[in-house]
Amino acid sequence: MSENDPRRVVIMGAAGRDFHNFNTVFRGNPDYEVVAFTAAQIPGIAHRRYPTALAGYLYPDGIPIVDEADLEALIARERIDEVVFAYSDVEHAAVMHIASRALAAGADFRLLGPRATMLRSDRPVIAICAVRTGCGKSQTARYLSARLRERGLKVAVVRHPMPYGDLAEQSLQRFATMDDLAEGKCTAEEREEYEPHIAAENLVFAGVDYAAILEAAEAEADLIIWDGGNNDFSFSRPDLQIAVTDALRPDQAASHHPGETVARMADIVIVNKVDAPGADTASAEAAIRSVNDRATIIRAASPVTLDDTPAVKGKRVLVVEDGPTITHGGMPYGAGLIAAEAGGVGAIVDPRASAAPAIAAVFEAYPHIGPVLPAMGYDADQLAALRETIEASAAEVVIAATPIDLAALIALTKPVIRARYGYADADADAGDPRLWPQIETFLVAKGL
Repeated sequence: MSENDPRRVVIMGAAGRDFHNFNTVFRGNPDYEVVAFTAAQIPGIAHRRYPTALAGYLYPDGIPIVDEADLEALIARERIDEVVFAYSDVEHAAVMHIASRALAAGADFRLLGPRATMLRSDRPVIAICAVRTGCGKSQTARYLSARLRERGLKVAVVRHPMPYGDLAEQSLQRFATMDDLAEGKCTAEEREEYEPHIAAENLVFAGVDYAAILEAAEAEADLIIWDGGNNDFSFSRPDLQIAVTDALRPDQAASHHPGETVARMADIVIVNKVDAPGADTASAEAAIRSVNDRATIIRAASPVTLDDTPAVKGKRVLVVEDGPTITHGGMPYGAGLIAAEAGGVGAIVDPRASAAPAIAAVFEAYPHIGPVLPAMGYDADQLAALRETIEASAAEVVIAATPIDLAALIALTKPVIRARYGYADADADAGDPRLWPQIETFLVAKGL
Protein backbone atom coordinates (compact mmCIF):
# COMPACT_ATOMS: atom_id res chain seq x y z
CA MET A 1 0.00 0.00 0.00
CA SER A 2 1.51 3.35 -1.08
CA GLU A 3 1.73 6.34 1.25
CA ASN A 4 -0.21 8.23 -1.44
CA ASP A 5 -3.16 5.84 -1.27
CA PRO A 6 -6.27 7.20 0.44
CA ARG A 7 -6.74 6.27 4.09
CA ARG A 8 -9.33 3.51 4.39
CA VAL A 9 -12.05 4.45 6.87
CA VAL A 10 -14.95 2.85 8.70
CA ILE A 11 -17.56 5.15 10.26
CA MET A 12 -19.42 3.70 13.25
CA GLY A 13 -22.92 5.08 13.65
CA ALA A 14 -26.65 4.75 14.09
CA ALA A 15 -28.18 6.44 11.03
CA GLY A 16 -27.47 9.98 12.20
CA ARG A 17 -24.15 11.64 12.92
CA ASP A 18 -22.32 8.97 10.93
CA PHE A 19 -23.88 10.21 7.68
CA HIS A 20 -23.41 13.87 8.68
CA ASN A 21 -19.73 13.29 9.46
CA PHE A 22 -19.30 11.64 6.09
CA ASN A 23 -21.04 14.50 4.28
CA THR A 24 -19.00 17.24 6.00
CA VAL A 25 -15.55 15.64 6.17
CA PHE A 26 -15.22 12.70 3.74
CA ARG A 27 -17.58 13.26 0.81
CA GLY A 28 -15.60 14.33 -2.25
CA ASN A 29 -12.30 14.05 -0.34
CA PRO A 30 -9.84 11.88 -2.32
CA ASP A 31 -7.53 11.57 0.69
CA TYR A 32 -10.00 9.10 2.25
CA GLU A 33 -11.94 6.06 1.13
CA VAL A 34 -14.88 5.24 3.38
CA VAL A 35 -15.18 1.48 3.06
CA ALA A 36 -18.26 0.99 5.23
CA PHE A 37 -20.56 2.35 7.87
CA THR A 38 -21.35 0.14 10.84
CA ALA A 39 -24.78 0.23 12.48
CA ALA A 40 -25.71 0.06 16.17
CA GLN A 41 -28.45 1.10 18.68
CA ILE A 42 -31.35 1.14 16.20
CA PRO A 43 -32.81 -2.19 15.02
CA GLY A 44 -33.03 -2.86 11.30
CA ILE A 45 -30.71 -0.12 9.98
CA ALA A 46 -27.82 -2.41 8.98
CA HIS A 47 -27.55 -4.21 5.64
CA ARG A 48 -28.46 -1.13 3.62
CA ARG A 49 -26.24 1.04 1.42
CA TYR A 50 -25.48 4.72 1.63
CA PRO A 51 -26.55 5.57 -1.92
CA THR A 52 -24.40 7.09 -4.62
CA ALA A 53 -26.78 10.06 -4.81
CA LEU A 54 -25.64 11.01 -1.31
CA ALA A 55 -22.13 9.52 -1.26
CA GLY A 56 -20.90 11.35 -4.36
CA TYR A 57 -18.82 10.61 -7.43
CA LEU A 58 -16.06 8.78 -5.53
CA TYR A 59 -18.58 6.04 -4.61
CA PRO A 60 -20.35 4.88 -7.78
CA ASP A 61 -21.67 1.81 -5.94
CA GLY A 62 -22.54 3.62 -2.74
CA ILE A 63 -21.19 2.54 0.67
CA PRO A 64 -22.33 -0.61 2.52
CA ILE A 65 -23.80 -0.41 6.04
CA VAL A 66 -22.83 -3.46 8.09
CA ASP A 67 -23.40 -4.72 11.61
CA GLU A 68 -21.09 -3.32 14.28
CA ALA A 69 -20.51 -6.80 15.67
CA ASP A 70 -18.32 -7.51 12.61
CA LEU A 71 -15.94 -4.60 13.32
CA GLU A 72 -12.74 -6.59 13.91
CA ALA A 73 -13.26 -8.83 10.91
CA LEU A 74 -14.04 -5.79 8.77
CA ILE A 75 -10.84 -4.01 9.86
CA ALA A 76 -8.74 -7.07 9.02
CA ARG A 77 -10.48 -7.95 5.76
CA GLU A 78 -10.56 -4.43 4.33
CA ARG A 79 -7.20 -3.23 5.75
CA ILE A 80 -8.88 -0.33 7.58
CA ASP A 81 -6.60 2.52 8.68
CA GLU A 82 -9.07 4.53 10.73
CA VAL A 83 -12.31 3.98 12.65
CA VAL A 84 -14.45 7.10 13.19
CA PHE A 85 -16.91 6.88 16.08
CA ALA A 86 -20.13 8.75 15.26
CA TYR A 87 -23.08 7.95 17.48
CA SER A 88 -24.31 9.30 20.77
CA ASP A 89 -25.71 8.64 24.24
CA VAL A 90 -22.92 6.18 24.99
CA GLU A 91 -21.17 5.78 28.33
CA HIS A 92 -17.59 7.03 28.28
CA ALA A 93 -16.27 3.60 29.24
CA ALA A 94 -18.22 2.01 26.38
CA VAL A 95 -16.68 4.43 23.89
CA MET A 96 -13.21 3.43 25.04
CA HIS A 97 -14.06 -0.27 24.89
CA ILE A 98 -14.99 0.26 21.25
CA ALA A 99 -11.80 2.25 20.75
CA SER A 100 -9.84 -0.62 22.24
CA ARG A 101 -11.45 -3.05 19.79
CA ALA A 102 -10.39 -0.83 16.88
CA LEU A 103 -6.87 -0.27 18.19
CA ALA A 104 -6.31 -3.96 18.94
CA ALA A 105 -7.38 -4.77 15.39
CA GLY A 106 -4.74 -2.36 14.08
CA ALA A 107 -6.74 0.77 13.18
CA ASP A 108 -6.60 4.33 14.50
CA PHE A 109 -9.63 5.61 16.42
CA ARG A 110 -11.06 9.08 15.87
CA LEU A 111 -13.78 11.41 17.10
CA LEU A 112 -14.80 14.35 14.90
CA GLY A 113 -15.64 17.54 16.76
CA PRO A 114 -17.72 20.69 16.28
CA ARG A 115 -15.17 22.63 14.22
CA ALA A 116 -14.98 19.90 11.58
CA THR A 117 -18.69 19.11 11.38
CA MET A 118 -20.78 22.17 12.29
CA LEU A 119 -22.36 24.02 9.37
CA ARG A 120 -22.63 27.82 9.37
CA SER A 121 -26.06 29.38 9.00
CA ASP A 122 -27.01 32.86 7.80
CA ARG A 123 -29.82 32.78 10.37
CA PRO A 124 -29.39 32.86 14.16
CA VAL A 125 -29.30 29.32 15.59
CA ILE A 126 -30.45 28.28 19.06
CA ALA A 127 -29.24 24.75 19.75
CA ILE A 128 -31.18 22.76 22.33
CA CYS A 129 -29.28 19.64 23.31
CA ALA A 130 -29.12 17.38 26.35
CA VAL A 131 -26.65 15.42 28.42
CA ARG A 132 -28.82 12.27 28.07
CA THR A 133 -31.77 11.03 26.08
CA GLY A 134 -35.06 11.88 27.81
CA CYS A 135 -33.97 14.99 29.72
CA GLY A 136 -36.63 17.17 28.09
CA LYS A 137 -34.98 19.01 25.20
CA SER A 138 -37.92 18.63 22.80
CA GLN A 139 -40.47 20.09 25.19
CA THR A 140 -38.03 22.96 25.74
CA ALA A 141 -37.80 23.43 21.96
CA ARG A 142 -41.61 23.46 21.70
CA TYR A 143 -41.88 26.03 24.50
CA LEU A 144 -39.33 28.34 22.93
CA SER A 145 -40.73 28.02 19.41
CA ALA A 146 -44.19 28.99 20.69
CA ARG A 147 -42.82 32.07 22.48
CA LEU A 148 -40.79 33.04 19.43
CA ARG A 149 -43.85 32.79 17.18
CA GLU A 150 -45.77 34.99 19.64
CA ARG A 151 -43.03 37.55 19.08
CA GLY A 152 -43.77 37.43 15.35
CA LEU A 153 -40.71 35.40 14.30
CA LYS A 154 -40.79 32.63 11.71
CA VAL A 155 -39.14 29.57 13.26
CA ALA A 156 -37.82 26.40 11.63
CA VAL A 157 -37.07 23.41 13.84
CA VAL A 158 -34.20 21.30 12.49
CA ARG A 159 -34.27 17.86 14.06
CA HIS A 160 -31.43 15.43 14.63
CA PRO A 161 -31.66 12.76 11.90
CA MET A 162 -33.65 9.54 12.08
CA PRO A 163 -33.46 8.21 8.50
CA TYR A 164 -34.59 4.63 9.02
CA GLY A 165 -36.05 4.10 5.54
CA ASP A 166 -34.86 4.88 2.00
CA LEU A 167 -31.89 7.21 2.50
CA ALA A 168 -32.08 8.90 -0.90
CA GLU A 169 -35.80 9.62 -0.42
CA GLN A 170 -35.12 10.92 3.09
CA SER A 171 -32.25 13.19 2.06
CA LEU A 172 -34.29 16.32 2.84
CA GLN A 173 -37.57 16.06 4.72
CA ARG A 174 -39.99 18.89 5.45
CA PHE A 175 -42.96 18.26 7.75
CA ALA A 176 -45.74 20.80 8.17
CA THR A 177 -48.81 18.56 8.61
CA MET A 178 -49.66 15.14 9.99
CA ASP A 179 -50.27 14.01 6.42
CA ASP A 180 -46.62 14.79 5.69
CA LEU A 181 -45.64 12.22 8.36
CA ALA A 182 -47.74 9.54 6.73
CA GLU A 183 -46.38 10.41 3.29
CA GLY A 184 -42.85 10.22 4.69
CA LYS A 185 -43.56 6.75 6.14
CA CYS A 186 -42.33 7.90 9.55
CA THR A 187 -41.73 5.32 12.26
CA ALA A 188 -43.25 5.65 15.72
CA GLU A 189 -39.87 6.93 16.95
CA GLU A 190 -39.85 9.66 14.31
CA ARG A 191 -43.46 10.54 15.08
CA GLU A 192 -42.59 10.87 18.78
CA GLU A 193 -40.29 13.73 17.83
CA TYR A 194 -42.17 15.33 14.94
CA GLU A 195 -45.85 15.10 15.92
CA PRO A 196 -45.69 17.44 18.94
CA HIS A 197 -43.87 20.08 16.89
CA ILE A 198 -46.45 19.89 14.10
CA ALA A 199 -49.29 20.02 16.63
CA ALA A 200 -47.64 23.19 17.96
CA GLU A 201 -47.60 24.59 14.38
CA ASN A 202 -43.83 24.26 14.00
CA LEU A 203 -42.22 23.64 10.64
CA VAL A 204 -39.86 20.66 10.98
CA PHE A 205 -36.87 19.76 8.82
CA ALA A 206 -34.84 16.55 9.05
CA GLY A 207 -33.19 13.93 6.85
CA VAL A 208 -29.64 13.10 5.80
CA ASP A 209 -28.00 15.98 3.90
CA TYR A 210 -27.92 18.76 6.48
CA ALA A 211 -26.34 21.35 4.19
CA ALA A 212 -29.40 21.09 1.94
CA ILE A 213 -31.70 20.84 4.97
CA LEU A 214 -30.24 23.98 6.55
CA GLU A 215 -30.55 25.91 3.27
CA ALA A 216 -34.21 24.90 2.98
CA ALA A 217 -34.92 25.88 6.58
CA GLU A 218 -33.18 29.25 6.18
CA ALA A 219 -35.42 30.04 3.20
CA GLU A 220 -38.53 29.84 5.42
CA ALA A 221 -37.35 31.12 8.79
CA ASP A 222 -36.00 34.10 10.69
CA LEU A 223 -34.40 31.80 13.26
CA ILE A 224 -33.36 28.15 13.47
CA ILE A 225 -33.95 25.92 16.49
CA TRP A 226 -31.75 22.82 16.53
CA ASP A 227 -33.67 20.10 18.40
CA GLY A 228 -30.87 17.65 19.13
CA GLY A 229 -31.50 13.93 19.28
CA ASN A 230 -30.01 11.66 21.92
CA ASN A 231 -27.37 13.86 23.53
CA ASP A 232 -25.58 14.88 20.35
CA PHE A 233 -24.16 18.33 19.72
CA SER A 234 -25.59 20.49 16.97
CA PHE A 235 -24.90 19.98 13.27
CA SER A 236 -25.07 23.79 12.86
CA ARG A 237 -22.87 26.28 14.68
CA PRO A 238 -25.09 27.71 17.44
CA ASP A 239 -25.30 31.36 18.39
CA LEU A 240 -26.83 30.23 21.69
CA GLN A 241 -26.20 26.77 23.14
CA ILE A 242 -28.71 25.34 25.61
CA ALA A 243 -28.11 22.02 27.36
CA VAL A 244 -30.78 20.16 29.33
CA THR A 245 -29.88 17.90 32.23
CA ASP A 246 -32.09 15.83 34.49
CA ALA A 247 -32.53 16.13 38.26
CA LEU A 248 -33.58 12.46 38.31
CA ARG A 249 -30.17 11.49 36.90
CA PRO A 250 -27.94 14.03 38.62
CA ASP A 251 -24.75 11.99 38.25
CA GLN A 252 -24.91 11.82 34.44
CA ALA A 253 -23.83 15.32 33.39
CA ALA A 254 -20.36 14.00 32.62
CA SER A 255 -20.91 10.27 32.23
CA HIS A 256 -21.80 9.91 28.54
CA HIS A 257 -20.50 10.87 25.12
CA PRO A 258 -21.11 13.44 23.78
CA GLY A 259 -23.33 14.63 26.63
CA GLU A 260 -20.37 15.91 28.58
CA THR A 261 -19.27 17.85 25.49
CA VAL A 262 -22.72 19.44 25.31
CA ALA A 263 -22.60 20.33 29.01
CA ARG A 264 -19.16 21.92 28.65
CA MET A 265 -20.20 23.95 25.57
CA ALA A 266 -23.47 25.29 27.00
CA ASP A 267 -24.27 28.96 27.52
CA ILE A 268 -27.43 27.99 29.43
CA VAL A 269 -28.02 24.74 31.32
CA ILE A 270 -31.58 23.76 32.22
CA VAL A 271 -31.84 21.42 35.19
CA ASN A 272 -35.17 19.78 34.37
CA LYS A 273 -37.69 17.69 36.35
CA VAL A 274 -36.89 19.42 39.63
CA ASP A 275 -40.58 18.87 40.53
CA ALA A 276 -40.42 15.08 40.10
CA PRO A 277 -40.39 12.68 43.06
CA GLY A 278 -36.77 11.75 43.80
CA ALA A 279 -35.28 14.79 42.07
CA ASP A 280 -31.84 15.86 43.36
CA THR A 281 -31.49 19.39 42.06
CA ALA A 282 -28.47 20.34 44.16
CA SER A 283 -26.44 17.37 42.95
CA ALA A 284 -27.45 18.02 39.33
CA GLU A 285 -26.30 21.63 39.60
CA ALA A 286 -23.04 20.62 41.27
CA ALA A 287 -22.38 18.12 38.49
CA ILE A 288 -22.84 20.85 35.88
CA ARG A 289 -20.61 23.27 37.76
CA SER A 290 -17.87 20.63 37.83
CA VAL A 291 -17.60 20.83 34.03
CA ASN A 292 -18.96 24.31 33.25
CA ASP A 293 -18.59 27.22 35.64
CA ARG A 294 -19.74 29.95 33.22
CA ALA A 295 -23.19 28.76 32.09
CA THR A 296 -26.39 30.26 33.44
CA ILE A 297 -28.28 27.51 35.30
CA ILE A 298 -32.08 27.53 35.14
CA ARG A 299 -34.31 25.18 37.12
CA ALA A 300 -37.28 23.79 35.23
CA ALA A 301 -40.28 21.60 35.94
CA SER A 302 -41.80 19.07 33.60
CA PRO A 303 -45.48 19.20 34.58
CA VAL A 304 -47.53 16.18 33.51
CA THR A 305 -51.27 16.27 32.86
CA LEU A 306 -53.78 13.57 31.94
CA ASP A 307 -56.42 14.29 29.33
CA ASP A 308 -59.05 12.53 31.48
CA THR A 309 -58.07 11.78 35.08
CA PRO A 310 -61.45 10.28 36.16
CA ALA A 311 -61.11 7.70 33.35
CA VAL A 312 -58.07 6.11 35.01
CA LYS A 313 -58.96 6.46 38.67
CA GLY A 314 -59.20 3.03 40.33
CA LYS A 315 -58.59 1.21 37.03
CA ARG A 316 -56.02 -1.40 35.97
CA VAL A 317 -53.72 0.62 33.74
CA LEU A 318 -50.98 -0.21 31.25
CA VAL A 319 -48.50 2.66 30.79
CA VAL A 320 -46.86 3.31 27.41
CA GLU A 321 -43.79 5.54 27.65
CA ASP A 322 -41.58 7.39 25.16
CA GLY A 323 -39.50 4.68 23.47
CA PRO A 324 -35.88 5.97 23.32
CA THR A 325 -36.08 7.48 26.81
CA ILE A 326 -36.91 4.10 28.31
CA THR A 327 -34.63 1.96 26.13
CA HIS A 328 -31.17 3.34 25.43
CA GLY A 329 -31.97 6.44 27.54
CA GLY A 330 -31.74 4.20 30.59
CA MET A 331 -34.83 5.43 32.44
CA PRO A 332 -36.90 2.72 34.18
CA TYR A 333 -40.08 4.76 33.65
CA GLY A 334 -41.16 8.22 32.53
CA ALA A 335 -43.98 10.73 32.72
CA GLY A 336 -46.67 8.10 32.17
CA LEU A 337 -46.04 6.20 35.38
CA ILE A 338 -45.82 9.46 37.34
CA ALA A 339 -49.16 10.55 35.87
CA ALA A 340 -50.72 7.16 36.61
CA GLU A 341 -49.73 7.24 40.26
CA ALA A 342 -50.86 10.85 40.63
CA GLY A 343 -54.16 9.96 38.96
CA GLY A 344 -55.01 7.32 41.56
CA VAL A 345 -55.06 4.24 39.32
CA GLY A 346 -56.06 0.96 40.88
CA ALA A 347 -53.07 -1.04 39.62
CA ILE A 348 -50.20 -0.82 37.17
CA VAL A 349 -50.27 -3.73 34.72
CA ASP A 350 -46.77 -4.99 33.86
CA PRO A 351 -46.62 -5.49 30.08
CA ARG A 352 -44.15 -8.37 30.41
CA ALA A 353 -47.05 -10.69 31.20
CA SER A 354 -48.55 -10.14 27.73
CA ALA A 355 -45.45 -9.22 25.74
CA ALA A 356 -45.34 -10.38 22.13
CA PRO A 357 -41.99 -11.94 21.16
CA ALA A 358 -40.63 -8.74 19.59
CA ILE A 359 -41.51 -6.76 22.72
CA ALA A 360 -40.17 -9.47 25.03
CA ALA A 361 -36.87 -9.10 23.18
CA VAL A 362 -36.83 -5.40 24.04
CA PHE A 363 -37.31 -6.16 27.74
CA GLU A 364 -34.51 -8.73 27.54
CA ALA A 365 -32.17 -6.23 25.86
CA TYR A 366 -33.01 -3.48 28.41
CA PRO A 367 -33.53 -5.21 31.77
CA HIS A 368 -33.60 -1.89 33.65
CA ILE A 369 -37.11 -1.09 32.34
CA GLY A 370 -39.79 -0.90 35.01
CA PRO A 371 -43.47 -1.94 34.71
CA VAL A 372 -44.02 0.17 31.59
CA LEU A 373 -44.12 -0.44 27.83
CA PRO A 374 -41.73 1.53 25.61
CA ALA A 375 -43.43 2.69 22.41
CA MET A 376 -41.47 0.62 19.92
CA GLY A 377 -42.36 1.05 16.27
CA TYR A 378 -39.34 1.09 13.98
CA ASP A 379 -41.29 -1.03 11.49
CA ALA A 380 -44.75 -2.51 10.89
CA ASP A 381 -43.87 -5.74 12.72
CA GLN A 382 -42.89 -3.86 15.87
CA LEU A 383 -46.09 -1.80 15.74
CA ALA A 384 -48.08 -5.01 15.42
CA ALA A 385 -46.22 -6.47 18.40
CA LEU A 386 -46.93 -3.30 20.41
CA ARG A 387 -50.63 -3.62 19.64
CA GLU A 388 -50.66 -7.34 20.46
CA THR A 389 -48.97 -6.70 23.82
CA ILE A 390 -51.46 -4.00 24.78
CA GLU A 391 -54.56 -5.91 23.65
CA ALA A 392 -53.50 -9.13 25.44
CA SER A 393 -52.84 -7.35 28.72
CA ALA A 394 -55.17 -7.29 31.72
CA ALA A 395 -55.40 -3.50 31.56
CA GLU A 396 -58.74 -1.74 31.46
CA VAL A 397 -57.21 1.54 30.30
CA VAL A 398 -53.99 2.58 28.55
CA ILE A 399 -52.08 5.70 29.59
CA ALA A 400 -49.99 6.87 26.63
CA ALA A 401 -47.14 9.16 27.61
CA THR A 402 -45.44 8.83 24.27
CA PRO A 403 -45.64 12.15 22.35
CA ILE A 404 -47.45 10.44 19.46
CA ASP A 405 -51.20 9.92 19.21
CA LEU A 406 -51.01 6.18 19.88
CA ALA A 407 -54.72 5.55 19.29
CA ALA A 408 -54.46 7.11 15.83
CA LEU A 409 -51.39 5.04 14.96
CA ILE A 410 -52.60 1.57 15.98
CA ALA A 411 -56.16 0.25 16.33
CA LEU A 412 -56.89 -0.56 19.99
CA THR A 413 -60.07 -1.73 21.67
CA LYS A 414 -58.92 -0.42 25.06
CA PRO A 415 -59.47 3.28 25.81
CA VAL A 416 -56.32 5.39 25.55
CA ILE A 417 -55.78 8.41 27.82
CA ARG A 418 -52.89 10.64 26.88
CA ALA A 419 -50.39 11.99 29.40
CA ARG A 420 -48.81 15.23 28.22
CA TYR A 421 -45.80 17.08 29.54
CA GLY A 422 -44.26 20.44 28.80
CA TYR A 423 -41.74 23.01 29.94
CA ALA A 424 -42.21 25.32 32.91
CA ASP A 425 -39.79 27.43 34.90
CA ALA A 426 -39.66 25.95 38.38
CA ASP A 427 -40.81 27.90 41.42
CA ALA A 428 -37.74 29.77 42.55
CA ASP A 429 -36.67 32.63 44.73
CA ALA A 430 -37.01 36.10 43.26
CA GLY A 431 -34.01 36.91 41.13
CA ASP A 432 -33.28 33.33 40.06
CA PRO A 433 -32.79 33.02 36.29
CA ARG A 434 -35.77 32.16 34.09
CA LEU A 435 -35.46 30.93 30.52
CA TRP A 436 -37.46 33.40 28.44
CA PRO A 437 -35.67 36.56 29.71
CA GLN A 438 -32.38 34.93 28.66
CA ILE A 439 -33.83 34.37 25.18
CA GLU A 440 -35.12 37.93 24.96
CA THR A 441 -31.63 39.24 25.71
CA PHE A 442 -30.27 37.02 22.94
CA LEU A 443 -32.89 38.23 20.46
CA VAL A 444 -32.11 41.87 21.17
CA ALA A 445 -28.42 41.19 20.63
CA LYS A 446 -29.26 39.60 17.27
CA GLY A 447 -31.50 42.46 16.17
CA LEU A 448 -34.65 40.35 16.39
